Amino acid sequence: MKNNLFNFSYLLLSFLFITSCSQTQDVGQNNSGEWLIPTSSVFDGGPGKDGIPSIDNPTYVTASEVNYMDDNDLVIAIKSGDEIKAYTHPVLDWHEIVNDEIGDIKYALTYCPLTGTGIGWNRVINGQTTTFGVSGKLFNTNLMPFDRQTESYWSQLRLDCVTGELINEKSDNIMFFETTWKTWISLYPNAPIISTNTGFNRNYNQYPYGEYKTDNSLLFFPVDNQSNALPQKERVLSLYLNDITKVYTFDSFSESRVNVITDIVDGQNIIVVGSKEDNFMAAFSNPSNISFEAVVDNYPVVLKDTEGNEWDVFGIAVSGPRKGQKLEKPTSMMAYWFAVVAFYPDVVIY
Repeated sequence: MKNNLFNFSYLLLSFLFITSCSQTQDVGQNNSGEWLIPTSSVFDGGPGKDGIPSIDNPTYVTASEVNYMDDNDLVIAIKSGDEIKAYTHPVLDWHEIVNDEIGDIKYALTYCPLTGTGIGWNRVINGQTTTFGVSGKLFNTNLMPFDRQTESYWSQLRLDCVTGELINEKSDNIMFFETTWKTWISLYPNAPIISTNTGFNRNYNQYPYGEYKTDNSLLFFPVDNQSNALPQKERVLSLYLNDITKVYTFDSFSESRVNVITDIVDGQNIIVVGSKEDNFMAAFSNPSNISFEAVVDNYPVVLKDTEGNEWDVFGIAVSGPRKGQKLEKPTSMMAYWFAVVAFYPDVVIY
C-alpha cells in the first residue's frame, strides 16, 4: 500500500510540475547568505530535503539476479584496478545519489533524471569525508546536492558549491561510463550490479516521471537558455575543459560498430571512442600523442595504439607495454542536449 501511495505521489508531482511550476520561496538554511546563482532561478522540486533518499549503504548482486532491466535501460559504471561497480538508471531514478567507495576512492555518484546527467564526486573535501544528499532544489531543472558535513548546496552541472560554507569550492570529479544494459552485460557480464535491496520501498520496475524521457518537448521547470540545434532530449557526451564546453553526438560514431574521434579542445589532444550501435561514448586525454584506432568485436577492449597497447572502455591498458596504466579523463558526462545549453550557452557541437 505504501509503495502504491508513493508512486501516486510522484505521478501527482509530475502533473503539478507541468501545470503549475513555481519558484521556491524557501531555498534552505543558506537563504540569508551568498549565492553564486540567482535564487529566483532555484526551484523546489517537491519532495523536500532528503525526500528523495540517497543510498548510503549499497549492496550488490550479479547480472543474472537482475530481472527489471530492459535491453535499452541505461547503466552507469566505475572501475578501479580490477574492481568494477555498476548502477542502473531504474535505481538511480528513485534515489539520484549513491554514496560509495571503490578501492581507496570515496565518491558520490550524483545522477539527475531530469537532465540525464551522472558523474562522480570525491567525498573527501578539504580532508574531511562526507556524504551527499538530495536537497530537493533544482537549478535549470538540474539536481542540487548538499554535503552533509557542512550543509552546503552544490550545482551538479556547474560542478561547484553555490552557497554555504564551501561556496566556490569546485567538485573533484570522478568519471563514470554509461551505456545500455545489453551492451554492459556484453562488456562485463560478471560485474556487481547495485541491488534493489536499498532499504526503501520503491517500485524499480516503474519510471517515476511518466512520459518525461520520451516527450522531447516536456520540461518540468524553466531553463535559462535553449537551442534547437539538436533535439532537446538527445543524449550527448558533454566535455568540460577549462572555459570550453563541447558535445559529441552518436551520429559521429555511426560508420562502424566502434569509432574513434581525434580532437583538440583548448589546446589539448582529446580522443573520443564511441558506438552508436552499442550506445556509448567516452572521452580521454592523450598527453603522449599516441595514435589510436578502434577495436571492433573484442569487448571490453575498444582501442589499440601504435605502441601495441590495448585499452578498455574505461581507458585502462589491459595489454601491451603500458598494461595497468590509465588514460587521463577530462571532465565529461552524458547529458540531455537542453541541459548542457541551459548551463553553457556557448557550447560547441563537434
